[in-house]
Amino acid sequence: MSDPALEYTNLGPLKVPRIFNGLWQLSSSAWGVTDAARMQEEMARYVDSGFYAFDMADQYGPAESIFGAFRASHASPQSLVAATKWCVFENMEPTRAAVEAVVRARLAALQAPAVDLLQTHWGDYTGDYLTAHAHLRDLQKEGLITALGLCNMDCQRTDEICSALGAGAVVSNQVQFSLIDQRPLAGMAAMCRKHGLKLLTYGTLCGGFLSDKYLGAPEPDFASAALTPSQRKYLDVITSIWGSWPLFQALLRACRAAGDRHGGASIAAVATRWVLDHACVGAVLIGARLGVSDHRADNRGVFRLALTARDRAEIDAVLARSRGGEMIARIGDCGTEYRRRIEGLKYFAPEGHA
Repeated sequence: MSDPALEYTNLGPLKVPRIFNGLWQLSSSAWGVTDAARMQEEMARYVDSGFYAFDMADQYGPAESIFGAFRASHASPQSLVAATKWCVFENMEPTRAAVEAVVRARLAALQAPAVDLLQTHWGDYTGDYLTAHAHLRDLQKEGLITALGLCNMDCQRTDEICSALGAGAVVSNQVQFSLIDQRPLAGMAAMCRKHGLKLLTYGTLCGGFLSDKYLGAPEPDFASAALTPSQRKYLDVITSIWGSWPLFQALLRACRAAGDRHGGASIAAVATRWVLDHACVGAVLIGARLGVSDHRADNRGVFRLALTARDRAEIDAVLARSRGGEMIARIGDCGTEYRRRIEGLKYFAPEGHA
């Protein structure tokens, strides 16, 4: 399945578009939801537009089962890609039987003979995660998993797991990466080069703040019921660590100016293209609020966009005025915010991300 208007990357044997549909909205009604049938209709529209890869997790409510029902009813189920997760929040004994049970639960929900991409998020790094991943590698060799990935793993654990499993065993690490949060460039990009990984990035639009909707808008009230959980998280980072709302407005203006020089491309498209242009990035995950909003046309527009030296210079000039370089010290390596509270931040969401 290929469309010359899109870009693709390879994750092991999987060929996927460089924008995934993120299904984390299903972890909470706070993002706005509709019924399962409507969601499956929207999934079909995304697939018809060329976006056939979906990211989900065992923690994202009924995301796996809704996608599984959709894939079972699709005319070409083998053409769809499901990237899901095994999230371990409590210490466990990673016996072969326990790990296999987790994988088979994913298979049952997805109604699939193999998990296309199984990504692991490992709580606070206690427990024997190396043994757990060795069992996953065995299950992959037995055909129950097509590709193995990580999620929110820091450089130390990424290096440990990839070294233990061997070259090519792990194909990806899912981490937060955006114009605001550039922590992956502080070390994770080097891990990608060392182990042949590609990053699947989320938070690239900061919960929607990196969009035309917020250009010229007053600073939102953190406590407002109108904000989604994602927006509270990213607003907190923007104003408490990265800089300020006025400086963020300057960043939006720089992105808007870049978009105007490219036929009116959206701020979201500029922000997404900026992330995709990094060699370590395989694909960006864009939240699909199925039945609530639709970003298919804007997502396709990303692939028509080529940022110029002038675009980058104007964006970099704003970023240079921020405290973005301090984020690796203030928050920690990739995924740290899901394992401990961060001084200076009001919001913390260990149960999921967006």
